[in-house]
Amino acid sequence: MSARVQAAPFELAAELAGFGAGSGAVVTFTGLVRDEGGRLVALEIEHYPGMTEKALAAYGQEAARRFALDDWRILHRHGRLAVGEPIMMVATAARHRAAAFEAAEYLMDWLKSRAPFWKREIGPDGPGAWVDARAEDEDALSRWQG
Repeated sequence: MSARVQAAPFELAAELAGFGAGSGAVVTFTGLVRDEGGRLVALEIEHYPGMTEKALAAYGQEAARRFALDDWRILHRHGRLAVGEPIMMVATAARHRAAAFEAAEYLMDWLKSRAPFWKREIGPDGPGAWVDARAEDEDALSRWQG
C-alpha cells in the first residue's frame, strides 16, 4: 500500500510486479496526457511535496477501509509531460472484482477532483492557461460522498 509522486517515467509492469499477490482481483488504471484535438503539446504539473503524498495516502487508506482492499497503489507524476506520456496510475487489489473496480473508480474520482496538483496546458505557442476544475468531475465525486 503506497502513494508516490515523482517526475520520472514509470514502468507499469515493474510497478505491478508482486502487487496483489493472493488477491482475487487486481484492477489498474493508467492516465495519459491527451492530445485535446491538436491544441496541446504537453502538460506542466505542479504540486506541494509532502502535502500531496499525504493527501494521496489518505485517499488510498480510505479506499482500503471502504472496499476491504488487500493492496492499493497510487503513483502520480509532476513536471512537464508530453502528449501520450503516462501521468499517473492507480492499482487496487481485493478478494472480489467488484470491490477492486469500485475502489479504482473511487480513487480516480478523488484524484481528479481533490488531489493537490495544478496543471497548465502547453500548446504549440507555449504555456497557456491553468486547467480549471470541471463540473463533471465534481459530479462523479458526489456519488461517493454521504
